[in-house]
Amino acid sequence: MILIKNGRVLNPADGTDRKADVLIEGDVIKDIREPEGNRYQEFLNTSGTHIIDAKDLIVAPGLVDTHVHFRDPGFTHKEDIHTGAKAAAKGGFTTVVLMANTAPPVDNVQTLTYVLEKGRQTNIHIVSCANVTMGMRGNELTDMKALAKSGAVGFTDDGFPLLKEEIVRKAMEQAKSLDRPVSFHEEDPSFIQNNGINAGLASGFLGIGGSPRQAEIELVCRDLALAAETGAVTVIQHISTKEAVELVRQAKKTMGNIYAEATPHHFTLTEEAVIKKGSLAKMNPPLRTEADRLAIIRGLQDGTIDIIATDHAPHSKAEKDKDIKEAPSGIIGLETALSLGIRELVAKGYLTLSELIERMSTAPARLYKLPAGELAAGKKADLVLFHPDRTWRAEAFVSRSNNSPFLGEKLPGVIYATICNGRIAYQNEH
Repeated sequence: MILIKNGRVLNPADGTDRKADVLIEGDVIKDIREPEGNRYQEFLNTSGTHIIDAKDLIVAPGLVDTHVHFRDPGFTHKEDIHTGAKAAAKGGFTTVVLMANTAPPVDNVQTLTYVLEKGRQTNIHIVSCANVTMGMRGNELTDMKALAKSGAVGFTDDGFPLLKEEIVRKAMEQAKSLDRPVSFHEEDPSFIQNNGINAGLASGFLGIGGSPRQAEIELVCRDLALAAETGAVTVIQHISTKEAVELVRQAKKTMGNIYAEATPHHFTLTEEAVIKKGSLAKMNPPLRTEADRLAIIRGLQDGTIDIIATDHAPHSKAEKDKDIKEAPSGIIGLETALSLGIRELVAKGYLTLSELIERMSTAPARLYKLPAGELAAGKKADLVLFHPDRTWRAEAFVSRSNNSPFLGEKLPGVIYATICNGRIAYQNEH
């Protein structure tokens, strides 16, 4: 039994924002009450009750990340499911949704079963998407029905854009029949010379070709039209351009099946970071302009963009130390996401703290119909306790990799504890 006393309890699902005590029994929240005197005296006197004084702390639903890469199987020198789970817990995440671009890819029940079983051995909730196409080659659909039956919560070839319109249409039709979302990496390679670098200031400075905004715009246009045709729940992943934000905004006026996600790095940084940080700021889609960054923030404000997801993408130092054209795209993000949300969105007045938690917990859980994202009596005891104003330095990551453009920065938002299934998954030693 765990008793969390005197915390500021946030539950975006019902608008709760008040000082309260939270009592956890087993893996469920038993009660939430005003902190009045000795109301819980019987539990205070019970041997085995773990008491946490949460004075000055936020007590919120555990964070939910719908877009992570744990590189397992196939690339475990970068990350594996166990190290990824530790990074997630340290970042306040109690549930993560794995992407399927592993080796072998999650295009078959055997690989999906391996991933899910290994996930069950960690101290957080790990679920996984499966691939849309065999081998992520974009030509032949996977057995989506069998994969859904075996536990796939959604479908994506993230990392590999789907270029054949008829394949996308069939995938959407199948996903709709299975009541699963389908997520799209929106970058048409026919426009791109060097991926991970914006075609503009960054590519000009480096003297190489880059990835123009039209690469994203073209595929977003196509997929929104197909979503309207099929009715499939469609997710536009890691949105990076102001035009794509506006396309989603207009589509949502007539469709309720469209979702969009933004990463912390896309609402925090611009292409100038690539000039300063090199490959540590190289990712797909690339960091773009200040106008794009602000458009993403406005999209988060007005609900055009539903979800903040990290696109946690670990790479080894040796890989990131290669020439900018050869280094792989992607950065880690689980351990810095909440802090960046606090610094860039809450502290600057774009979102309230409750709205930030909604974008990082409640809305992601709702999309994948996960038993998460709520802090209320009778719900799963998945919580994060953090101080929004205290600071920490982004170093000594527990992820197996440290490819972050925020390495060494002082950030707000110190996580005190992450509780998953009523057990402490992470506790700050300091």
